[in-house]
Parts: sequence; structure tokens; C-alpha cells
Amino acid sequence: MRLSLTRNRLLAAVAASLVFIAPGAFADEDHETKEAWRLFVADHTNPVVRVIDFKDGKELGRYDVKGYASLTASASGQTVFAAQTEADVIHAIRTGINFSDHGEHRDLEVSEPALLPVTFEGKRPGHVVPHDDHVVLFYDRADKAEIVDEADILDGKVEKRIVDTIKPHHGVAVTMGRYVLVSAPNTEIETKPDELPPRIGLRVVDEKGEQVGEMARCTDLHGEATSARLVAFGCKEGVLVARPGGLDGPKLTMLPYPDDFPKTYTGTLLGGKAMQFFLGNYGDDKLVLIDADAEQPYKLIELPTRRVDFQLDPAEPRNAYILTEDGDLHVLDVVKGAIVNKAKVTQPYSKDGHWRDPRPRLAVADGQIAVTDPRHSLVRVVDADTLKETRTIAVEGQPFSIVAVGGSGASH
Repeated sequence: MRLSLTRNRLLAAVAASLVFIAPGAFADEDHETKEAWRLFVADHTNPVVRVIDFKDGKELGRYDVKGYASLTASASGQTVFAAQTEADVIHAIRTGINFSDHGEHRDLEVSEPALLPVTFEGKRPGHVVPHDDHVVLFYDRADKAEIVDEADILDGKVEKRIVDTIKPHHGVAVTMGRYVLVSAPNTEIETKPDELPPRIGLRVVDEKGEQVGEMARCTDLHGEATSARLVAFGCKEGVLVARPGGLDGPKLTMLPYPDDFPKTYTGTLLGGKAMQFFLGNYGDDKLVLIDADAEQPYKLIELPTRRVDFQLDPAEPRNAYILTEDGDLHVLDVVKGAIVNKAKVTQPYSKDGHWRDPRPRLAVADGQIAVTDPRHSLVRVVDADTLKETRTIAVEGQPFSIVAVGGSGASH
């Protein structure tokens, strides 16, 4: 099976996207090009987040938090959120990387990173979902999600729009215009005090908090991603896609898995930025490319062993990188729908054992892939074209969750 999104359509989209990822190309002569990249790395065990200059590997900041942190960058890259599930708190870090758009070019301002004097507290914070100029914080053991504006956070203020999630559950909420897409728990079953109810669907709520239309069925909803104007969610039945609608709110459409696919499902999704597509897991050892507008929307990608992590390349729209448990890093060409390169970058990290055992994570920065290697207290830097390790960055402890923020812009 192949995606009906043709190779020519994708290549045209790639070519068009390159115009927008070459900031400063038409800048005035008095503009000097500046480039800056920073890595934000959380330790697997110790409650600490480090900021590292990607160019020279120097530590720019070290912030003590309250627990193990999962990191998420805002859409603008000005803020990194450290969600500490076991400590019931989310911290915000100013990255010190700020881009401003000036039409034919963008300016880059670089300042010192800082732990912001704002925290968000709630029982068991789970998904942090950035979108445009705001972020949605979801709390698994509270019946709420919070929508907060990034500008307020950077100003040291905490103003929230509360979204009722009906009942505590491990879910997610995503904004779409003036509406919010929020997971729906099963409210008809009794659960033990230490258990959460399963997810059974997706609701659309308006700015007044009132549900619009009927709940869309999505068993065991998990994983979400945005691509262009679409939002996708992983379900047992297929992938549920939300599209902007009219006065009646977003339109929800289920893309059922093909009958000849193995009997598993998608629980993690990534969304293309320069091209409209989704990349998701399909069980432990497969991926699916998803073109929501195609007659046959799924393309199955077989992996040699189980995946450990996977990421899209924001600057090379056709590239995705997958690390498998044998220590191999694979390059997936999303236009061809095939693995086009691979190389060994770490020792094997088995997926057996506890789900939260320390294993590598990936981030993409400046044409290079940063791979945390908690076993050796390193971040390995791998060239995206050759897949050869170019250097390592020593990081105390067990470097685990990682995000990269940066790029190039004009400096006056």
C-alpha cells in the first residue's frame, strides 16, 4: 500500500518549505546572520534540568526541580515546560531564544536562560500540548486541563482557562480555534482508588465549556499531533482526525486501520510541519505514515527491532529518525515511505523491563541528531546526513528527556 499523497506533491511541498527555513536569505545588508542552538536535558533519576550550549557543549544553566521531568518546548521555542508527574507540578524555563518575524527575514535575539518564577500545580500532570501562542496542561488525577498563554508565563504571570475533563483520567486536551478537543473517560465503570478509568472517546467543547455534538468513539485514546490545520489522535479502531469546521465546530473523522494490518494500534503520533502528514507507532516494531486526505491513508513501515524513540526533522521535512533497541538509528524518507539509511549509534537498550527504565531519547538540532545515552552519561551528536558520531557531550548523571531549541536569524 502507498500513500496517495504523491511523490510529486510531497517534493513540491518540500521545495516550498525550504523558502521558509532559510531566514535571512533576503535580509538587508546591515543584517548579520546569527545562529544559536540549546539543548534542554532532564536527568532520569535526579530532579534536575540542564541547559547546554549545543555549539560547545558548555552548561549554561542547571535548575533544581521537584521530581523526574518530561520536557516539552513551546511552539515558539521561547519556553520549555518540565512536567513532573510524580511531584504534581510543572515548571517553566525561559530558553533565551527568541525569533521575531519580519516578512522576508526573521530576527534572532539570544539571552540567558532562566527558571521562571511561575509553577503550575495539579495532581499528576501528564500531557503538555503546545499550540500557537499558548499551551494546554492536562492533569491525570484531577478533573481539569488548563490553557495558559505563553506571553503571560514569560511575564511571570499565571492566568488560566480551565477545561472540565469530567473525571480524572490519563488523557489529553488540544485547542482548535475557539474550541477544545478533550479526551472522554468511561464514567460508567467503577475503578479502584489507585486506578484511572479508560478513555473511550473525544469530546469537542466550546469557549463556554459546553460540549458540541456527540462524543466521537476512540477506544484507549492516546497520543496526539497537529499537522497544518489537522489534529490526530491514536485509537484502537484507527486514527481519529479533527478538521476545522464552521459554526458547528470541528469535524471528527475516524480513519480505520486496514483489514490486512496486524491487530495492534497507534499510541504515539508526530505531525509534519512543512507538509501535512502524521507519523505514528503501530505496535512496538512498526510505524505508520498517515495522509488523512488519501483514499488509502496508511503506509506501514516495518522495523527490524522494537523502537525506542522517533522524531521528525523540522528543517528537512522529508526526514524522520528512529532509534531501535539494537542501538541502530534509522532514517525514514517520508516521501518514499522507506528506510533509506541506518547506523549503530549506541549499545543495545532493551525495551523489556520497566517502561520508565533509562533509555535514549532523540532531538534534532542544526542538521544533527542529539541522542541521550544515560548508561554512559553522554549526549551523542550524530550527523544527520552520514549518521556518523561527530562528538559527545558529557552530562552528569543519567541524561534522559531532551529537547532542542534554536535556529538562525538576522542580528542588527
